[in-house]
Amino acid sequence: MEPFELDPRVERHLIADEGEIIIDEVRKQWAAYIGPVLEAAAGLLVLILLIWTPRPIDWVISLLSAGLLVHAIWRAAAVHMDRFVITNMRVFRVHGIFTRNIATMPIQRILDISVHKPFIGRILGYGHFIFESAAQDQGLREIHFVGDPDERGLTIQRVIARSGLRGQPTRWNN
Repeated sequence: MEPFELDPRVERHLIADEGEIIIDEVRKQWAAYIGPVLEAAAGLLVLILLIWTPRPIDWVISLLSAGLLVHAIWRAAAVHMDRFVITNMRVFRVHGIFTRNIATMPIQRILDISVHKPFIGRILGYGHFIFESAAQDQGLREIHFVGDPDERGLTIQRVIARSGLRGQPTRWNN
């Protein structure tokens, strides 16, 4: 493993010898990049302000601009490295640039999934997942900027149904 790579390689976290397979690997929706892009634009704007600043404080403006640009790149890389994975056995999230953080929740522990779609999220097509489980302190509670959240929520519900954890579904006849 390389110390710095911009691919979380979620496959290496699978329990392949138990038959675990990826059903869906979810990257953050493009709207998650809006904050870092705006921050980078602010950094460039500050850099342009160098034209009108007096010479004695050029270094301050340059330092501020560089700091904004580096922080924006860091935030964009963090968004890129954040993956939410649905498998036939569990859901997990892998994130982090230098340090990898992995939060896992077995399918059988998922009691409820709430999908929060803010107004702008409804327009842009994203939502936030909130998982409820029997555990009081859980590592996987909220996943932000999930693209097509309704379909992703149905995918998780299908995995739960196919696993037989909630009993066999019954058909209702009218």
